[in-house]
Amino acid sequence: MEPKIITISAKKTIGFSIKTNMVNDQTVKIWQQLMPRLKEVKNAVSADLFSLQVYNGETFEEFTPTTEFTKYALVELKNYDFIPEGFEKFEIPAGQYAVFIHKGTSADFPKTSQIIYGEWLPNSEYKIDNRPHFAVMGDKYLGHENPETEEEVWVPIQNKV
Repeated sequence: MEPKIITISAKKTIGFSIKTNMVNDQTVKIWQQLMPRLKEVKNAVSADLFSLQVYNGETFEEFTPTTEFTKYALVELKNYDFIPEGFEKFEIPAGQYAVFIHKGTSADFPKTSQIIYGEWLPNSEYKIDNRPHFAVMGDKYLGHENPETEEEVWVPIQNKV
């Protein structure tokens, strides 16, 4: 599984967030908030949805299933000229990302994570950068339980040197 290495400009997004952890994952709540209100978003860049995590500065080795982080359900905007009431703004910082394709159900994701963080990353010229990690659910996203679904996994990176 070889990623594309992409450098992006900052992305303007809006949506909802929740503090959660892997043991007591509350992510479904923010998607239940966002999905019925998507029609209120008038200046979206596309129909793509962003699932984004902000970690609290722990290193990969320090992260455990009970480590709390902030999870976001987002849509990208052309600008912040119109934000529906109650939505949060979140600007994804510019930077370099390794972009992987995850194909399969959410239950298959640990295998993809092991390839990314346990195999590819340690053998690459990169290390994790302290920016948000996110997934993009685009046209090939068919739902988290569909074995044919695909999503892009964006890992923030910087050169090891």
